[in-house]
Amino acid sequence: MHSEDLPQGYLVRPDSGTHPGVVMIHDVWGLADHTRDLANRLAEEGFAVLAVDLYRRVDDLQIDDPGAWMRGLSDVEIAADLQAAIDLLGGHAAGTGKVGITGFCMGGMYTLLAASDCRGLSGAVPYYGLLSYEHGLLADPARDTARRPHDVLTAAPRVGCPILGFFGADDEFVPVEDVRALEATLAGTAHETEVVLYEGAGHAFMNDTRPEAYRPEIAAKAWGRMVDFLRGALG
Repeated sequence: MHSEDLPQGYLVRPDSGTHPGVVMIHDVWGLADHTRDLANRLAEEGFAVLAVDLYRRVDDLQIDDPGAWMRGLSDVEIAADLQAAIDLLGGHAAGTGKVGITGFCMGGMYTLLAASDCRGLSGAVPYYGLLSYEHGLLADPARDTARRPHDVLTAAPRVGCPILGFFGADDEFVPVEDVRALEATLAGTAHETEVVLYEGAGHAFMNDTRPEAYRPEIAAKAWGRMVDFLRGALG
């Protein structure tokens, strides 16, 4: 495998040939070793993966309250960063021109927002992304709509590519009602979409560095389905 650290994040790809690209978005804690490991695993499946670092401009990263941290982010700036990542992979010499996107928790939310707001995507795979700004962890009566103009449920009718989404039925941060609302909205779009709700799984069920949350069998099923989906959507 060939890997390198770029200004945008961590790029890893097979040593030779051309490969479809996948932008990978980290969770609220940033571009940690866990995200790099997931990027390596996906590259081993034959993709060129750019694990973006959305916090690269932050000099002293300290996250004491994840909800408050996310409420303070600019979705507009992050969309621009993701568009730049999509464009980089789309034009990379080792790429095929086809690009997908995936992400986890906060990254799952931005995966869905990118599918609505960014150009050049051929498929999106969000994992347990936060869906609403009206209730739950990201609710904020004083929300700055210039920085955070719309949540996923509001943006979902505009998705511009096929979607395969994964959620846990026991997720304390993403109510099942929100997942069903997303599913219904996506079903009304012009693209093939599927929302998978796993019983017995909560938030972060893919994260093997968190034993209390990790669900190995479910994680393996979701991973396999994602790989198949991306091969079909980006092939």
